[in-house]
Amino acid sequence: MQKTEVSPTRAAEIIPGGVNSATRAIGEPWMFVSAHGAKMTDVHGRDYIDYHAAFGAILLGHSDERVTAAVDDASRRMGLAGLGITELELQLAELVVDAIPSAEMVISTMSGSESVLQAIRLARGTTGRHYIVKFQGCFHGSFDAVARNVISAPDRAYGWDPNSTGILHEALSHTLIAEFNDLASVEELFRQNGDEIAAVIVEPVPHNVGTLLPDPEFLRGLRELTRSHGSLLIFDEVITGFRHALGGYQELCGITPDLTTFGKAMGNGFPVAGLAGSREVMSNFSPAGGSVMLAGTFNGNSASTAAAIATIGVLSDPAVGFYDHVRTLGDRMRDGMRSITRELGIPAVVTGLGSVFVTYFLEGEVRGYRDLQRNNDHAYAKFHRKMTDAGFLMYPMALKRNHISLAHTEDDIDRTLDAAADVLASMCIAGDFETGDLKS
Repeated sequence: MQKTEVSPTRAAEIIPGGVNSATRAIGEPWMFVSAHGAKMTDVHGRDYIDYHAAFGAILLGHSDERVTAAVDDASRRMGLAGLGITELELQLAELVVDAIPSAEMVISTMSGSESVLQAIRLARGTTGRHYIVKFQGCFHGSFDAVARNVISAPDRAYGWDPNSTGILHEALSHTLIAEFNDLASVEELFRQNGDEIAAVIVEPVPHNVGTLLPDPEFLRGLRELTRSHGSLLIFDEVITGFRHALGGYQELCGITPDLTTFGKAMGNGFPVAGLAGSREVMSNFSPAGGSVMLAGTFNGNSASTAAAIATIGVLSDPAVGFYDHVRTLGDRMRDGMRSITRELGIPAVVTGLGSVFVTYFLEGEVRGYRDLQRNNDHAYAKFHRKMTDAGFLMYPMALKRNHISLAHTEDDIDRTLDAAADVLASMCIAGDFETGDLKS
């Protein structure tokens, strides 16, 4: 076999843009060769402390031996059954039902996007209605019905802002846009379309634009509003699920949705996700005699299922203390960034939750997407670019979060803060914080 030429030019010749997902194109480092624990190594042999964590899919650390051993064992015993159900599938379903408050029944999928597709189809099939409500700034995967109004420029926010061409207008026009933490904006949509709204879908903590922390009254209001109008409430916990608590953010906030999508971190890097919900709603899937199609050759495959079981096992082990560990390190990072920006006189809001941290370069309160339009996007992207160049892997695009894993240490956090202090000081000298930079 001919040896592959290792270069970004060759990659771009045979893979569109040289990457298999647009959000992977960040410049240097452009190719990785290994990843272990909290560190990744690029093709040039340079090591990075990783806070990108595959957009949050890495929860325990890269190549965790407990997970890879479980996958290896499962793959040796059975790769893919394709018929009936396996013991591993049932075991995972039991773990999810025990963990997630809203879960009376559960299905497995391969990705968060698939879980959202199933949730929206199920909501429409159950209610017989067409409209979906989502929130400006929330991202729910690549499925057509929700592929709009994520990181929108000010002149397109809340209006017509598809994520892509090639999507039928009708698919997007049946998705209505509201403002996070603004219950009145949702009430107005229900006033206009209440009898036609099948569901409201929301990231209970919108991490796709960093971290917007929800007002408890807002989430409770969504629960009461959907219930009173006969609509379903869908929590998209693809990011928050398993990361902030074993039962997801709904365990922390005490709000029980009708449906919950989950995935990402539950397999620690292996492709696995799912949808859980009430028995009444989930029974509308076709295997249970309902009219909503459920299909997927790789759903519940042994490797992915074993990875999820092993990951949940680590998360739920008191001797490991996962949640205490990442919360402690998260607090250390957030407190450190607040001190640095305060000492340098940089307008900043440092926020996050548990293992997630983010620094917005703006002044004032941050509650919804409108507030994020004050963010200095130029400074934000430059900070993350410089941190990556310094050996701390962060996504160099505005409004993106960072993740701490079980494999990170206090020393990793302290080294990161030392580097951040140097980078931010140099940016102050360069005048990067003198004027804001609204999206354009």
